[in-house]
Amino acid sequence: MIILSYLAVGAIVLALITLSKSHKTMNAFFILHTLTFLAIGIYALFTTTVPFETGSEYFYVDHLSLYEVLIAALLFFLASVYANGYVESLMQAQELHRNNLKIFYMDFSLLLTIVTLAFFSDNLALFWIFAELTTIFSAALVAILSARENIDAAIKYIFIASGAMLFSFIGLIFLYTLSGEVLGSGTLNWTLLLENAALLSPKMLTASFVFLFIGFAAKSGIFPFHTWLPDAHSKAPSAVSAILSGVLLNIGMYGILRMYAIVRQTQAEDMISQFLLGFGLLTVAIAVLNMLLQKNLKMLIAFSSVEHMGILLLGIGIGTPLALFWALFYILAHSLTKASLFFSAGILHRQYESNMIQDIRDVFSLQPIAGWGFVIGSFAIIGMPPFPIFSAKFFILLEAFGFSKSLVFAVLLLLVIASAAFARFLIEAFTRSSKETGTESLETPLLPYTVRSGMKFPILSILLMILALGVFFPEPLENLLNVIVYELGYL
Repeated sequence: MIILSYLAVGAIVLALITLSKSHKTMNAFFILHTLTFLAIGIYALFTTTVPFETGSEYFYVDHLSLYEVLIAALLFFLASVYANGYVESLMQAQELHRNNLKIFYMDFSLLLTIVTLAFFSDNLALFWIFAELTTIFSAALVAILSARENIDAAIKYIFIASGAMLFSFIGLIFLYTLSGEVLGSGTLNWTLLLENAALLSPKMLTASFVFLFIGFAAKSGIFPFHTWLPDAHSKAPSAVSAILSGVLLNIGMYGILRMYAIVRQTQAEDMISQFLLGFGLLTVAIAVLNMLLQKNLKMLIAFSSVEHMGILLLGIGIGTPLALFWALFYILAHSLTKASLFFSAGILHRQYESNMIQDIRDVFSLQPIAGWGFVIGSFAIIGMPPFPIFSAKFFILLEAFGFSKSLVFAVLLLLVIASAAFARFLIEAFTRSSKETGTESLETPLLPYTVRSGMKFPILSILLMILALGVFFPEPLENLLNVIVYELGYL
């Protein structure tokens, strides 16, 4: 019933957007779409017995899938509110052609529905299909702006992510064959595979995991499959960038987490754990080194996304219940914080018509909300207390300390360098004034850009949420995360 509800709402909203004539109407319907999805998820979480069957062997609703869907719906809601004014500014600047407006909202609406179905997929092959579809529709949102560089970034995104997913298809074949040998008939259902994981051959399961990992890692921006991410996230409209970083990356990590939950029930656990820890550390290292070189605001945020996916991979690879608990919390904290940074960057881009560090000046007098939003978001994303990423990082590294002290020291060093990269950017760009650059004598001084309706609300809302999560851990959230850890077989 819940799957039919999501499908019905998605289809109705898509039809309404198709029939709409004005931007305001399209945006209103999209906001309604996101709010309805959010309401359905909350209703299912608090009024039904989870996990539950959906009436189809291909879909299954458990606490992990609901958790991911609620995060996605919340981020899409904030992005839809932000888009109300942001898209108008794109059209005014002639970066988005008015003829493409309906395509933009139809694509955005379809992406939300497909993401939701991906998280509710119990069948790995179906999940693979939906993951591929999210690549296509999100790439279209990257390419929708009237710029050649956006088309190039979208093509690169599709080529790398979809190319890597072909390797995952090989992993599906291996896994289906392996399950057939054990169960009598092949299956790719998460639930059946988890129930019978102990019967699976560790060697074949390891091979299957490695192939599946390639595709899922590419979706999440894990090294060395991350090269599409900085271009796509930095070139996309900021409302889209927030979704790419806060929602789309979670799909790949979701696939890795589900597969690792199966693997850790077998003798292949130690080898795969080392495998994940190695790629996690390499991903953090490559991202941090690139962050030091960035002079582009959105590229800095994009490489930060790569860094945090590496930390999440470390949390999964450690493989303890506590590490998983905080990795799950990390997903929420990162999604919210990264969205606030991209929303703030969108306003700053409209103000300066540039993302380059040398063009930013007088931030707090021209755009105080975006300026403080970016500063506070930067403190939050590097893991400063009292923000939620701090506690998530602290406990993940605390668990890693019992696993490998050298790993912890290496990660701490990289985190210090990442903090230095953000500090350098903030000091150089956000303390610069027109007097220092000599631009105060220009005939046309820089005037504040009028931020359109709705663009400030998501930033302020997220800042309040991450501050609240940093100082107070809600009991319902704690219970939810504990249940997820239990359902995945960690307790």
